[in-house]
Amino acid sequence: MRQVLHVDCDCFFAAVEMRDQPHLRNVPLAIGGASDRRGVISTCNYLARKFGVRSAMASGQAKQLCPDLVLVPGNMQKYRDVSADVMEILKQYALQFEVVSVDEAYLELAPTSNAQMVAQQIRQQVESELGITVSVGIAPNKFLAKVASDWRKPNGQFAILPSEVDEFVARLEVIKIPGVGPKSAAKLHDMGIYTCGHVRDVKDDVLLKRFGKFGRLLIDRAKGEDNRSLSVSRTRKSISIERTFAQDLQNQADIEDALHDMWPKFLERIERANLKLEQLAPFVKVKFADFHVTTLAKQSSQASFDQYLSLIIQASQRDQQTIRLLGLGAKLLQPSAQLSLFE
Repeated sequence: MRQVLHVDCDCFFAAVEMRDQPHLRNVPLAIGGASDRRGVISTCNYLARKFGVRSAMASGQAKQLCPDLVLVPGNMQKYRDVSADVMEILKQYALQFEVVSVDEAYLELAPTSNAQMVAQQIRQQVESELGITVSVGIAPNKFLAKVASDWRKPNGQFAILPSEVDEFVARLEVIKIPGVGPKSAAKLHDMGIYTCGHVRDVKDDVLLKRFGKFGRLLIDRAKGEDNRSLSVSRTRKSISIERTFAQDLQNQADIEDALHDMWPKFLERIERANLKLEQLAPFVKVKFADFHVTTLAKQSSQASFDQYLSLIIQASQRDQQTIRLLGLGAKLLQPSAQLSLFE
């Protein structure tokens, strides 16, 4: 039987700042942009979460919920450095190893390993050497390991044993399944489906007809099944940047000026990723004043400044509102590549 660990750093960016600035340890803290400049919360500590502050929330809204919230601008280079140190520790214990993001990874252990002891050693080593904490989920597959890592946060560990999978998953809320967002959860609730046990009560063909490929995922996850192996090598397939504006863009001239400002940073991001513009197909994101978002891609064309300008103008004409955010993205020009930007 497989033994998969999902290791998740607790409120990672905030944890690093609390480590480096002791006066921030006992105050509600968030990493993000200024509240008077349409900043967005990247992450926050657990004191802030008690007030309802969460990631991706507008900084202004966060300050309304928690007037004493301390906002700190992020330092991505520092976080990347700490992340690299975390990953080096994790690799020591892994038979196979997959980095998911800057603050989470999967490990696969040998079947004979004591997974509970390994999880405890990982947590102790990360805290003693790096001054931050991680939570660990232990399970027979990636899906359940990720669910388990969230069960006893922060600085905890939780194991789902093979003999416990069926009963545990039956009670699991469908919103806990990675990939089930608020919209899909609402559709499931309309069908009377709130738990994985409810999913099992619905005939497979009904779910497949209603949800297509997503229905297949629901069926498998509701049984606690996930046959995915760890991706030991990760090839970058996409790249992107976003910018939220202090004042809404009103017209095409504003859009052109904004794109000229964003373009050098986007080219720098592409260069740092060891990619070339001619290897990429363009993709844009436009967020309007009411937070409605639209996206547009040119999947078979090489990325260029003119392509981005054309796509943004087309996307902006889908709504008669001013624009608060622009996103520039690109994916590798490969027929099999999947769009994964801005997810």
